[in-house]
Amino acid sequence: MEATVPDERPSPEGPATFREVFANREYGAVFSASALSWIGDYVAKAAVTLLVYEETRSVALSAAAFAVSYLPWLVGGPLLATLAERHRYRQVMVICDVVRMVLMVGIAIPGMPVPVILALLFATTLANPPSQAAKSALIPLLLTGDRLVVGLSMISSVGQAAQVVGYLAGAAIAAFNPTAALLVNAATFALSAALVRFGVADRPPAMTAAHRSHLLRETAQGFQIVFGTPVLRSIALLVFAAMLFSVVPEGLAAAWASEHAGRLDAGAAQAIIMAANPVGFILGGLIVSRAFGPDRRLSLMRPLAVLSPLALVPALLDPPPLVVALLAAACGFAVAGMLPVANGLFVRALPDGFRARAFGVMATGVQVIQGMAVLITGLLAERYSIPLVVGVWSAVGVLLMTLAALRWPSRSTIDAAIAAAQAGGPDGLFSPAKARRPAEDERRGGSPDDWAVAPARRDTSGTR
Repeated sequence: MEATVPDERPSPEGPATFREVFANREYGAVFSASALSWIGDYVAKAAVTLLVYEETRSVALSAAAFAVSYLPWLVGGPLLATLAERHRYRQVMVICDVVRMVLMVGIAIPGMPVPVILALLFATTLANPPSQAAKSALIPLLLTGDRLVVGLSMISSVGQAAQVVGYLAGAAIAAFNPTAALLVNAATFALSAALVRFGVADRPPAMTAAHRSHLLRETAQGFQIVFGTPVLRSIALLVFAAMLFSVVPEGLAAAWASEHAGRLDAGAAQAIIMAANPVGFILGGLIVSRAFGPDRRLSLMRPLAVLSPLALVPALLDPPPLVVALLAAACGFAVAGMLPVANGLFVRALPDGFRARAFGVMATGVQVIQGMAVLITGLLAERYSIPLVVGVWSAVGVLLMTLAALRWPSRSTIDAAIAAAQAGGPDGLFSPAKARRPAEDERRGGSPDDWAVAPARRDTSGTR
């Protein structure tokens, strides 16, 4: 898919700098566009979540309003993300932004019933899978080596910063006029489309028409490569486990603040809890990416993975909102320390031509797990106290992360998977003789089946 495979070797000068990363103007355009669209999304999410809780006083319905944006990934995330492989990345990103802008303007029509607003929000988020898959596949074309890891960390950090700004602004705007929050979101999509259209070079599709088979088959290949490759599977399980608990304080923040605000105003308590995890994530991403080199970041992955749910276990003691915010920030810090490294390894262990599809699988898993975590804990909180639910849920997360850390593959296994991906396929899933790029296949008269994923082999290396 990508014309350039990132270099795995660490730079002798140490970790890449932010200046080196932002020296790439195309990356700067993608970075800015992402920040704008995310801010608008979180403004709308915070406003809708608060509106539903105020009207219904139901924790479960409030959690459902928060989780509605995750549903498109469950309905057809991998299938929609596979479309990004077939078309030009810039074109996919621009069209998705324009579609979301138009739908948001429609949602903002005065007098729109809440159920219709939620339905249109769902339709709007159907554009997220192809747009994010295209962006995920584009970034490794722009950055290589440790610049890629730092660039991914910056993208993750700006996403969390967008949550802080969006949640704070969304809560404030919702109290004044929910329609305004939706118009803000529409404007951010328009600006994002303009930045990508004029700031990113046009590139041919990763998959030519000659190499297309069937959309369902191509989608299935994304699942096969992620779960059929031991290293990719280990990364996926670690990331999924992290997402299972880290989102819970945000999803339950409106009800948590209303029932346990103490001396704080409920609205202020909600904003503090919702913003805490993103703030911790920003700090973790910036500090870990700059303070440690590539090898040290890799060695910190497992302890940080266990620390992230452990930070939320003290919620069992029913602390005040400010302490809850500190716990959520500590969780975000730990997740930020491991997630960009995991993303970087995942990208390097993928062969050319499969990154958008693999991203669709991963993003769908992340979105579905986050949505289910919020829904399940919201239902549990209808019967049990929120501190008890969050504390026990996080304790289970500690066990899951410990198991994932113990089964983490060795460095030699990771290096072998990366080398195999650079040669044409991870862990032998692809035949080297058939691992030519599409353009080379066309010159030699190859058929689309020459580039297809072979059946997954059982791992015999002795590590997982």
